[in-house]
Amino acid sequence: MQLSSRFDHALTFASDLHRKQFRKGSSVPYICHLLGVCSLVLEYGGDEDSAIAALLHDAIEDQGGLPTRDKIKQNFGENVTAIVEACSDAYEKPKPPWRERKEAYINHVPNMSDQAALVSAADKLHNVRSIIKDWHEIGEKIWDVFSASKEETLWYYRELAVAFYKRKPTPIAIELKRTVRELETLSTDL
Repeated sequence: MQLSSRFDHALTFASDLHRKQFRKGSSVPYICHLLGVCSLVLEYGGDEDSAIAALLHDAIEDQGGLPTRDKIKQNFGENVTAIVEACSDAYEKPKPPWRERKEAYINHVPNMSDQAALVSAADKLHNVRSIIKDWHEIGEKIWDVFSASKEETLWYYRELAVAFYKRKPTPIAIELKRTVRELETLSTDL
């Protein structure tokens, strides 16, 4: 597959949207996460719409809500917009309570399209890998950057891994499950 100028446009669009955003508790530009998710989507067989959605998967949730959704639809079409919407756990401000949002997201996994499931699993896999990397650098202090506790965060990723695997045991779902187990092992082997 060769990526088109639509992908280039999405890359610029995502970079502009997230320019002032950084990864939790770090000075790493947020675009790093978006590129990592996009890379995983392409490595696991995603098409151009999925790759574009990977670049934009946090745009609605973190950078403007429904007006941003409308811009995505105008620039990248219905399919990309549907994938991004499926990867968003809340549009409104303030967001609903953490646990309520996360339970709803987990319950939504079985009904995701294959494209949305790929992008979402890639997002979660990149997040877990980043937590593992940070854990090796700063240890248990990593849990201080999250709004949820260590136990809640581990619960969320464990339940997501199970949900993606039960939905369809794709290679990325298997890798997510393995990586979450690695994180749980690190977090309990103190």
